[in-house]
Amino acid sequence: MAGAVAGPDEAESAGPGALGPSPSDEAVVRRVREGETALFEVLMRRYNQRLFRVARAIVKDEAEAEDVMQQAYVNAYTHLDQFEERARFSTWLTRIAVHEALARVRRRGRFEEVDAMPEFDEKKMERLSSADPGPEHTAATAELRGILESSFDALPEIYRSVFVLREVEAQSTTEAALCLGISEDTVKTRLHRARALLRRELFDRAGLTSAQLFPFHLSRCDRIVEAVFARIGVPGAPHCTCPGEFCRVDRSLSGAE
Repeated sequence: MAGAVAGPDEAESAGPGALGPSPSDEAVVRRVREGETALFEVLMRRYNQRLFRVARAIVKDEAEAEDVMQQAYVNAYTHLDQFEERARFSTWLTRIAVHEALARVRRRGRFEEVDAMPEFDEKKMERLSSADPGPEHTAATAELRGILESSFDALPEIYRSVFVLREVEAQSTTEAALCLGISEDTVKTRLHRARALLRRELFDRAGLTSAQLFPFHLSRCDRIVEAVFARIGVPGAPHCTCPGEFCRVDRSLSGAE
């Protein structure tokens, strides 16, 4: 993949050893359509974290969230010709994942009513006063992350999905509305309600940021890519071990390596 020629709408390649700009999602999509099917991996690695968080927020189960991701990617790849670039690719892809997750919840008969959420009293949780970053503090942080995630799971699905897109994935109100198929006013209302229910104080107690909710580790990332490639018939998905938002596979598109 390294040294591939960038499309006309992509940024020029950087010099040897430089990171260089990454091609847009739309540019990668066009190259996949033209036959460079292995480049679909780039799109998966860019959005594995987002899709996992969104799916996990809806189905409340990590294993099923991975199943949702795989099916969403397969659906996106199969219908890639239907992506008309009227919205961002990330929005189009996220909406596919949302629809798949909601369909699974409905099929298993666990779709929640808005007012069905049990109340929880976060005042009963004790605040950790120690700032020692030692083993005990690390273990306590992990425990509080579990408390945070269980509190999050207690929210009705309509609030969880909005909260993840706006607060965790930092999408705009417009993007979240497009992903969920609801109005911007509804997004604002549900986000306000979600904040009130969850109490941002929980994040302070845990010593975490919302970006740490439902982490998506490299081994899981590789597993998803390999499983999707097996299903769509694309051979040889390479393992990526480089850190950062954009992986080595991504950078090679612009001739940076």
